[in-house]
Amino acid sequence: MNFLRKILFPLAFLYWLITFIRNWLYDMGVFKSYSFDVPIIAVGNLSVGGTGKTPQIEYLIRLLSEKYRVAVLSRGYKRLSKGFVLADDQATANSIGDEPFQFYSKFPTIQVAVDANRKKGIEKLLQLQNKPEVILLDDAFQHRKVKAGFYILLTAYDDLFCDDFILPFGNLRESALGKKRADMIIITKCPQDLSELAQQNIKEKLQVKQPVYYTTIQYDDCVYGNENSIHVETLKSESKLLIAGIAKPKLFFDFLKSETDETLVFPDHHQFSNQDCEQILAKANGRKIITTEKDFVRLNGLLPNAQLYYLPIKAVFLNTNFDKAIEDYVGKSTRNS
Repeated sequence: MNFLRKILFPLAFLYWLITFIRNWLYDMGVFKSYSFDVPIIAVGNLSVGGTGKTPQIEYLIRLLSEKYRVAVLSRGYKRLSKGFVLADDQATANSIGDEPFQFYSKFPTIQVAVDANRKKGIEKLLQLQNKPEVILLDDAFQHRKVKAGFYILLTAYDDLFCDDFILPFGNLRESALGKKRADMIIITKCPQDLSELAQQNIKEKLQVKQPVYYTTIQYDDCVYGNENSIHVETLKSESKLLIAGIAKPKLFFDFLKSETDETLVFPDHHQFSNQDCEQILAKANGRKIITTEKDFVRLNGLLPNAQLYYLPIKAVFLNTNFDKAIEDYVGKSTRNS
């Protein structure tokens, strides 16, 4: 742990106290939480990022959108717009944020909206003529003003919340006591061969009573550009430039990187400037540029189509009863609404 974080330990105690009091006031009903007559699933984490929320939201979209009208509501982190915005043909990564734009681009049959005030955002969605039957709240575990019907808490296999500390000493947005609000916990980014014994050991380490599920990242067999796709095995034999502006890019790099490749790392949700693009093109020196799907929605149109590609990922469950738990909640809530 670096020296700066050590000297910030007193601030961590103050931050813990503030978040503890805030949660207690919501738990006691002093601060009001609002419920809605529609199934609402909140997906979030206790840490500041890198737990795989986007693949999990996409998994829920695929699971539910064939049977229900699904909407995704996000705050639209680092977008240039304000207030409530419902994605349409004019939407861009700048207007609604990179992750919401990714959802809108990949799943044209769902509704995607952004609003920092989730309560108002839900109210706006429910005023639509074709209002949603299920709402997925992206990164909303700490948004206590809305009381979701179902909470999914994510924590990464190599960075469990029980091993972390509260900000700014660690990376937790609130203390691990927040785990009690979850209806289920998902351990993300697990090894594909994680044994049942290892899974049980993790659950015991977390000290939770809720169901615990385990997912791994599955990379696509191909990378995709605006003009064509290339099989990953073919690509690995080429020298290329790998770019990532995500919280934890190591797995992405490890999957694609060969000895002659170079990498560039940018901050999470980075807004690429003309200077950044010049740097990327200079370092690529005519080679292909491979990036993450989230970065692609921000880089698309800024770099040559012939060079720019992205690698899609999916969350895959190691245990198989997750779908039924979600379908049971949504089905019961829909019948009662």
